[in-house]
Amino acid sequence: MPVTALDLGRSAFSEHRWSDALDCLARADTEGGLPPEDIEVAASVAMLLGKDSEGVAYLTRAHDEYVTVGDMAAAARCATWLVLFLMDIGEPARSSGWMSRAKHLVEELDEPTEAEGYLLIPSALGALYGGNPEASNELFGRALAVGQRFHDKDLMALGRLGLGTASITLGFPDKGLEILDEVMVSVTAGEVSPIPSGIIYCSVIGSCRLAFDVQRAHEWTAALERWCGDRPDMVMFSGQCQSHRAELFILHGAWDDAIAAVHIAQDRSRRGDPEAAWGAWYLQGEILRLKGQFDEASAAYAKAAETGFEALPGLALVLAGQQKVSQAQAMLRRATAGSDPANRRRLLPAVVDVELAAGDLKAARAAADELAAPVLETGRPLERALAAQAEAQVLLAEGKAGDALVASRKAWRLWYSLEAPYGAATCRVLTGRACSELGDPDSAAMEFEAATAEFAELEATPALAEVLGLSAGRDSAGAGAEGGGGKRSTPATHELTNRELEVLRLVADGKANKSIARELYLSEKTVARHVSNILSKLSLPSRVAATRYAFEHHLTN
Repeated sequence: MPVTALDLGRSAFSEHRWSDALDCLARADTEGGLPPEDIEVAASVAMLLGKDSEGVAYLTRAHDEYVTVGDMAAAARCATWLVLFLMDIGEPARSSGWMSRAKHLVEELDEPTEAEGYLLIPSALGALYGGNPEASNELFGRALAVGQRFHDKDLMALGRLGLGTASITLGFPDKGLEILDEVMVSVTAGEVSPIPSGIIYCSVIGSCRLAFDVQRAHEWTAALERWCGDRPDMVMFSGQCQSHRAELFILHGAWDDAIAAVHIAQDRSRRGDPEAAWGAWYLQGEILRLKGQFDEASAAYAKAAETGFEALPGLALVLAGQQKVSQAQAMLRRATAGSDPANRRRLLPAVVDVELAAGDLKAARAAADELAAPVLETGRPLERALAAQAEAQVLLAEGKAGDALVASRKAWRLWYSLEAPYGAATCRVLTGRACSELGDPDSAAMEFEAATAEFAELEATPALAEVLGLSAGRDSAGAGAEGGGGKRSTPATHELTNRELEVLRLVADGKANKSIARELYLSEKTVARHVSNILSKLSLPSRVAATRYAFEHHLTN
């Protein structure tokens, strides 16, 4: 028999060629119409391609066709997915209307069906994100039971996803992660249909982040990237994939790669992956904050907040960096007071930073103790690193340099094992401060030098300024003790041209030659020559030394 457009559409769908599938199904629809099952497939494909209005129209038609043929269970399933899709694209009123219709359809059924389980999903999600994870846990458990009763693999997977996520939110990460691993087995085995699979991939990675599980986040992000790569024309979920990649790039110090990823995520969020918006803008804010571009970071956090989720703890840390410590303190105290256990733990490292900056040692100690309380030596390295770092910070503030030294070195080893240069460099600063207070200036100098080099490479300007300030303070104290308070040598900056001074300031800002060239409209080769001249004229061995020189002689921007 001749191959029809419907045959081609079904074949393209099974081969993940979404654009071809939608084209063929649309042609089959115009030529002779589609059965409701294929209209439902067309709706899924349109959604995957980021064509939200087209997907909603197809799914509405599928619902109507199922009603016409008397398949009320399938009609209720379509109504439930319309609830989720419309809520996702920002149409809560229409979503609520479809929820009422779905309930009526289920109530009119003569016998129980899997539609009852699907109808529980929107309510369970509302409870989860509305601050009631206990109720969410119960609802997802009921959805799973319905899925098991009717052998509906999509519903079973979504029910288990909800149970795992709720367990982590309630403060039971090990239990939750174990459930999520089981869910991922069904997804990676191809047992779950495309849209639930994408939802599960992205949600599981988000839960790994919430549980500080870097290893799982790496594994599942790589799997999601492969899954998206096998579906190159897919828009839905692809932006979220880029956001997850960006978060790992930030951890590992590949900040340029992270920026590239968030820009793709932002584009995909506009084209049909709205769930990517928060992560894309929040992570851009994180990179800008770490680089010291506080105004730009605040603007990015504001874009993230437009999604309805707060840009914390990043926004509070920006305020602290702008010396608005009381405001940052109030913001974090309010947020932690209203958070579930998992999200509260996510905020605690920032709470320690801000409370110490505000001078509230008691509050900082309470936050550090809370962060460390459930952490085992065999636990997740990121969680252990954050807890040890917070402990070192508070111990230094308490004047316990010896104990702080032990904690900071432990934290450094953990950050180093995670290949996380920013965290590792931060702990070297803490180690240097502890060594300095213990009367070991040589070890302190070594730690500060290593941290300076790492921060300069990352272009992490605020952290670089802090460690250079510590180094300058130590050098000044040493010079006063050894030289009887004599004058420092006169700076040799009179030998530098105006352009070389400009380049030196940008080097001190932590900028690489490429960035300097872009800012000054020069070639990288010209910038490299200027840097070489600066080092030669000032008799300095490296960019790190030039950066220190600029800070010591007040030549920074």
